[in-house]
Amino acid sequence: MSTIPLNLETDTVVLPPPVLPPAATLAQALEKRCSSRAFLPDALPLETLSALLWAGFGINRQGSAHRTAPSARNWQEIDVYAVLPEGAYRYDALSHQLLLVKAEDLRSATGTQDFVATAPLNLVYVADFSRMHDASAEDRHFLAGADAGCIAQNVYLFCAATGLATVVRGLIDRGRLAAALGLSPTQRIALAQTVGSPAAP
Repeated sequence: MSTIPLNLETDTVVLPPPVLPPAATLAQALEKRCSSRAFLPDALPLETLSALLWAGFGINRQGSAHRTAPSARNWQEIDVYAVLPEGAYRYDALSHQLLLVKAEDLRSATGTQDFVATAPLNLVYVADFSRMHDASAEDRHFLAGADAGCIAQNVYLFCAATGLATVVRGLIDRGRLAAALGLSPTQRIALAQTVGSPAAP
């Protein structure tokens, strides 16, 4: 079983409409929110990935490009990459699609801990500094980190509400991962986050 169905004719994956299961109240999700580093290798259903990406940084107001997470000065400088066994994809929130970046398993490049190579999903939050107009170099790093943190917390709450395990990570060989993803000189990796079904620690 895989998350992304094989289709050699396109580099685009149209995600199903996001459906958030009414599994928990906000209070319950906050009570259950925690970090876990023990994941089953089982693939996540495409429907779960769709809802997770929307919850993290999707469009939540029709007729606008406004998102589920705030963005300093509405720069929306963060791109979310979904790194799966099938390949690495960039999430296009406007069309709610995944765009293929690299058709190979790059999970081991998303961090320095062993579990990242076998967990079914690693999210990578990439800031494009070229979108952050009139910001100083110091502010770019600080504000991009804050924006990425807001997205990561949305993912935490989604996982807590749906029984998934997750952990946000800063231990990344950023040079190696940037090269693997083909990032431009204006793009910087802020954080990564692993998601999967929980395993016994």
